[in-house]
Amino acid sequence: MPIDRMEVWQGDITTLRLDAIVNAANSRLAGGSGVDGAIHRAAGHDDLQAACRRIGHCPTGSAVITPGFRLPARFIIHTVGPVWQGGKQGEPELLRSCYSNSLTLAVQEGIRSIAFPAISCGVYGYPKDEAVAIAVQEVARCLDVLLMIERVVFACFDDDMAERYRQALAAG
Repeated sequence: MPIDRMEVWQGDITTLRLDAIVNAANSRLAGGSGVDGAIHRAAGHDDLQAACRRIGHCPTGSAVITPGFRLPARFIIHTVGPVWQGGKQGEPELLRSCYSNSLTLAVQEGIRSIAFPAISCGVYGYPKDEAVAIAVQEVARCLDVLLMIERVVFACFDDDMAERYRQALAAG
């Protein structure tokens, strides 16, 4: 596992100075609560909304990109995680797609460093341990082939999520 290219960081994802940060967006790219709202506020709501309106829509599991506007990150990759419905509606596959599609888009745009929030773990209700395991496994799988990605940061808002990611990385 390419552990040397993955790290856990705790704090506000909007403060990270990387090539890109990932937004846990809604399918309308309309801004919302949690990390989505924080990214819209920090990037400059009007500019980011105008860019998102031009894109229009992002299906669950897909990813789209906008400039970072007022963020220290150059780009925002927006991905739409699945709403947890018990795990039998394709949620694991859709969540894996969020990570793989975001990283594939990053490579296409020449991005070498990227931060992910805990996609679907907030209001979308995904069980945290399962979501973290999927995130770490899928990012590791992608890094095995996407060699230009030099750094992936799992940006955690609180101690609880940071510890979950640390344990998942330590477990390999």
